[in-house]
Amino acid sequence: MNKISVTSDNIFPIIKKFLYSNQEIFLRELVSNAIDAIVKLKTLIKLENLYDIIDDFKVKIIIDKINKTLHILDNGIGMTQEEVDKYINQIAFSGAEEFIKKYKNISTTDSSNIIGHFGLGFYSSFMVAKKVMILTQSYKKSASSIFWSCEGDPNFIMKEIEKRDRGTEIILYLNDEESKEFLEYDRILKLLQKYCKFMPITISLSSKSKEEKEIVINNINPAWKKNPLQLDDKNYLDFYHELYPNQLEEPLFWVHLNIDHPFHLTGILYFPRIGKRIDIQKDKIHLYQNQIYITDNLEGIVPDFLSLLRGVIDSKDIPLNVSRSHLQFDTSVKNISKYITRKVADKLDFMFRKNREDFQKKWNNFKIIVEYGMVSTQNFFDKVIKFFLFSTLDKNYFTLEEFREKIKETQKNKEGKIVFLYSSDPDKQYSSIKEVIDRCYEVLIFDSPLSVHLIQKLELSYQDLCFVRVDSDHIDKLINFEKKEKPHSELSEQEKQNLKNSIQHYIMEKYKFSIQLEDLSKKDSPFLIIIPEFLRRIKEMNFTMEKDIVEKDQYYQLIVNTNHILMKKILKETSEEERKKMIQEALNLTLLSKNLLHGKNLMDFISKKLKDLTQE
Repeated sequence: MNKISVTSDNIFPIIKKFLYSNQEIFLRELVSNAIDAIVKLKTLIKLENLYDIIDDFKVKIIIDKINKTLHILDNGIGMTQEEVDKYINQIAFSGAEEFIKKYKNISTTDSSNIIGHFGLGFYSSFMVAKKVMILTQSYKKSASSIFWSCEGDPNFIMKEIEKRDRGTEIILYLNDEESKEFLEYDRILKLLQKYCKFMPITISLSSKSKEEKEIVINNINPAWKKNPLQLDDKNYLDFYHELYPNQLEEPLFWVHLNIDHPFHLTGILYFPRIGKRIDIQKDKIHLYQNQIYITDNLEGIVPDFLSLLRGVIDSKDIPLNVSRSHLQFDTSVKNISKYITRKVADKLDFMFRKNREDFQKKWNNFKIIVEYGMVSTQNFFDKVIKFFLFSTLDKNYFTLEEFREKIKETQKNKEGKIVFLYSSDPDKQYSSIKEVIDRCYEVLIFDSPLSVHLIQKLELSYQDLCFVRVDSDHIDKLINFEKKEKPHSELSEQEKQNLKNSIQHYIMEKYKFSIQLEDLSKKDSPFLIIIPEFLRRIKEMNFTMEKDIVEKDQYYQLIVNTNHILMKKILKETSEEERKKMIQEALNLTLLSKNLLHGKNLMDFISKKLKDLTQE
């Protein structure tokens, strides 16, 4: 017996329990090693002119349920006895790095395809196996075939055996109870499709059982590895459904990533139809390294707002931890993130300039992604603000500069800022919108969950603009004209105070509205219920905005129009019961007007009721 060269006899428990976060990783690591062995041999064929080696390179996974073994075979470079001793018996001695150092003339492409880095992948097999055997034959014809066996402790057996075909076979004797799932054909197939679906060498799966036939599980030349000029729309859509076979809906468009300097990165990002949803994606972006699946947690590599996309990113320059399960963050990761953000912004800009009409048709289906990026990433904001589209009530689209130019002379407040009036719900805010439209003002639609955050960002970036929701105050207070005469109050100060006391008395039991008296036009409604813009924004920023206007809430303000004929009638009424009835009916109509489902007909009804209420 010989001993593996390790610093502690406890190395195996550490490998089994702490090196990898998930047992299933063992299959990815062993198949990666097999791919590695073939890529090395293909590289040597070029470097050493070994053209007598002609083979159908392939990795095979075979399930043997009877003997409770799992076999991983390759016809790659194989190992000599000395190489087994160096690469297997000395834990964490990476054969891939040794190979690259030895053959310094290997091209960048070839070296990047050699996967191994830490030299620990093989030992992941002991997470699921009580015993592991290696049968290997080097490509060097003079070398002997070697047998190696270990039962998960520092003791091993190594000897020469009868000559075998070139390559390596790993045999895992699986733990009876803990790992019996890995003898199930469907389980292994699912893992291979997850981790090995796009590995660069053909991989097949079979079982010694007669029920399952041998199948090829991978696409060795996926779309993201191809030149974009070689791909058409059908190629991209076919690949999308290959990535996400359960997705029935087509993506809106895609961005093909391809850069070699200062880092290497390829990939395809797809924009799904999102609408107003910001959901946790089931089908996320997948990170690959040399066509090997690593993770779908791309925090740090992909900005948060792009996590709503789908697709693939592949880069050998993204640093991974020792188990190749998690990312490590450094300058290269930040640069990659910036590159991806820039490429997405450039794609959107290109689409806008090439075919604005088509861009507008798709806009509402992906707008929330752009909004998310604008509020979270300054560089992205700076690029996309040039083509971010604002939609009006009548579904016309304007860029910021186009809309500013359209309203700059007609929509200003008393501070001289250009006022961008908007609605978050045209049905519920119909009564306020009607007053705005009657004055020929333009109204935008801001109805996404991120609208309040985007508005804050826009106002910080453009000091001459302000955004105000149509129902945040009376329109004559939101838009200011110097020539406009302010209505004079027909009530004395004492009458105003008496009016306020009367109304306050009757609403305090039901509502927590604050009351404010305003000298408005006689044509305006007797009551107006608002939430001042700054108060409502605070609520929305904290995600506590109530949906129903009639809820008791101190944020609401009741504006009382002192010049409406109803106010004089209330003051003249001597019966407390009649006074209460008039106030309550007018208030009910106001509340009703704020919750319209079909505004126009209901507004006619409300106008008629108010007229009846104010008749002498």
